[in-house]
Amino acid sequence: MIKSVIKRDGRVVLYDESKIASAVLKALEAAGEGDAAEAARVANKVARHLELGCGDESPQIEQIQDAVETGLMECGHDEAAKKYILYRANRTRIREANTSLMKTIDEITNVDARISDMKRDNANIDGNTAMGSMLQIGTAGAKAYNAAYLLTPQQAKAHSEGDIHIHDFDFYSLTTTCTQIDILRLFHGGFSTGHGFLREPSGIGSYAALAAIAIQSNQNDQHGGQSIPNFDYGMAEGIRKSFAKAYVKKLAETAEDLLASEDGSALAKAAVQAAVSELGAGPRMGDDQQEFDQLVAGALARASALSSADAERAVATARRRAFQQTDRDTYQAMEGFVHNLNTMHSRAGAQTPFSSINYGTDTSPEGRMAIRNILLAEDAGLGHGETPIFPIHIFKVKEGVNYNEGDPNYDLFKLSMKVSAKRLFPNYVFLDAPFNLQYYVPGRPETEVATMGCRTRVMGNVYDPERQISYSRGNLSFTSINLPRLAILSGRDEAAFYQKLDAMLELVAQQLLDRFEIQAAKRVYNYPFLMGQGVWLDSDPLGPADEVREVLKHGTLSIGFIGLAETLTALYGHHHGESEEMQQKGLAIVKHMRDFCDQKSQAMKMNFTLLATPAEGLSGRFTRMDRKRFGTIPGVNDREYYTNSFHIPVWYPISAYDKIQKEGPYHAFTNAGHISYVELDGDTANNLEAFESVVRCMHDAGVGYGSINHPVDRDPVCGYVGVIGDVCPRCGRRSGEALAPEKLAELRKKYPGVPTFCGCE
Repeated sequence: MIKSVIKRDGRVVLYDESKIASAVLKALEAAGEGDAAEAARVANKVARHLELGCGDESPQIEQIQDAVETGLMECGHDEAAKKYILYRANRTRIREANTSLMKTIDEITNVDARISDMKRDNANIDGNTAMGSMLQIGTAGAKAYNAAYLLTPQQAKAHSEGDIHIHDFDFYSLTTTCTQIDILRLFHGGFSTGHGFLREPSGIGSYAALAAIAIQSNQNDQHGGQSIPNFDYGMAEGIRKSFAKAYVKKLAETAEDLLASEDGSALAKAAVQAAVSELGAGPRMGDDQQEFDQLVAGALARASALSSADAERAVATARRRAFQQTDRDTYQAMEGFVHNLNTMHSRAGAQTPFSSINYGTDTSPEGRMAIRNILLAEDAGLGHGETPIFPIHIFKVKEGVNYNEGDPNYDLFKLSMKVSAKRLFPNYVFLDAPFNLQYYVPGRPETEVATMGCRTRVMGNVYDPERQISYSRGNLSFTSINLPRLAILSGRDEAAFYQKLDAMLELVAQQLLDRFEIQAAKRVYNYPFLMGQGVWLDSDPLGPADEVREVLKHGTLSIGFIGLAETLTALYGHHHGESEEMQQKGLAIVKHMRDFCDQKSQAMKMNFTLLATPAEGLSGRFTRMDRKRFGTIPGVNDREYYTNSFHIPVWYPISAYDKIQKEGPYHAFTNAGHISYVELDGDTANNLEAFESVVRCMHDAGVGYGSINHPVDRDPVCGYVGVIGDVCPRCGRRSGEALAPEKLAELRKKYPGVPTFCGCE
């Protein structure tokens, strides 16, 4: 007779058959197969099994659970047995998650971030700091909870075993991913960050400062990329205000000089007001402002001792000086914006905002000034010449606007390439790509595609076809599929691969919908900035306690994929960089996934989209798991990573132009986001023609979003930025060598960017 039980922690407790009967009853009731009397009968059978199996020894908990499964099936309760097995598996999963959590917290607390994968999970966080560690502990706890309680067993198994990867899993129950912040709309009338109301900005300095604050504030509501899709248009409004004030101020100063007066302010204000009353608009930049200036000059002459000619010269001088002042102020504002986004923190002071800005198409004088100065600020770098990490700059390329000689912003396009060749940014988004051009409406910047973070985008809107725009929308969540594993499991059987792919697509789509239900049940007060300040589309009318379900439907649910090259190799023996046949096979796979997303969108009236997953870290996780499971497969998992989305493998020898031609067609299918990288050797700053030829090749190949990577070194002693071989081209020193103080003094006279401290003096 069984008298005691050994618990998992080693404790010995009295055997209680009623507890077994209670567990059996729950399984029977879940399956609709019995009552308390039947549960007691099964429990008695379990006891007999234990007596036969254990004799006089106390059984372990696992032995009792095995006996329950056997007893249920022997009594004909197969469905109840299945329910019990699922319950048991779920409890095991929760228990293991808790154990794993404790180990994770120990690693976060005691292991250096440089050697801890856990603490390097987010490169934007300093994992060694107190705040950084606390965030990582919270992350670990959130992941354990989400896996145990929010995923179905099938979803949890797929995620933990590497069939799929749920991105930003720690925020699964809390928020959405990213947003395009329409700063013009946000700034009109001012806004609140939760700690005081900020009035509408009055000049370019405050516009730039508040843009950084908006990004920082929204980063506390969302975990992904914070983007401004209309940076040039937004800053242009601030520049107009600054210029209008500078125009009056400089006119007053000029009048004082000419009239030897102590105060020309009243004269200047009256003259400008006379012109405003006549034309209904204030002073603006541009060559079309002659009428305004003439009216100001006439009013000034009538109200003072100045002749008409002197008054006209005074106005012309004021305009020139106002432009110069505004240009200086704009540069300082842009410099401050870049510095702020590389130093300010959100999320408990431990993370710089993952930010991006889109610009390039505003052809107004003010917009052009904004574009030029943000590029010049990026070119200058940070305090000691370091290349800024944030914001990610995205230059929007459009024929008729900036692409060809004679286009109004062609000079800025040229400047952007000069800066990118030195600083890696800006990247380029091509509005002329057919899948972008279909949304483009001249004069409506909101129809210009814009990207968030490294590649994500929102364009098109099944939920609201009347507003297929980029502004005030974003991605809700995304989950990526391990494509190479499906190919490995299919054993070169194409039909089997597509069958497995369809099943995985359905699993991911359901998981995204399940998560959407969690997100949709949130209230406005859960997103005090994003929803409370009307940043998200249609959130303005909502009250603090209102659900965000309907407005979230403007966002996207994205299915990602990784390792197309390895998938093709596993299925067919070669990847798409090696033959046209494999290129067509690759396009067929990606089109199949996109068709699934489109069909799901129409069926659900929600925006299901396909993402070319960046997966810089994920690719290694999948590879390690697949190598452990399947062994090393040449050409598939024999490297440390799977290839980024649809990219040609970086190790495969192919020209930049052929790579672009191969990858370009995939951009049309990946409407949730994509990017093509080209790696160039050498100092691109000294070969701008080659740099430009690559950008134009991307444009002509139908690439939606592209980036050119190249070596960027920096000498910490002399501040040189560029390609450094064995010897620095500027100061002539080798790594580890010092420079004489006399040499440093000489360099500082010649190069203003030489650091003032380096430990070598």
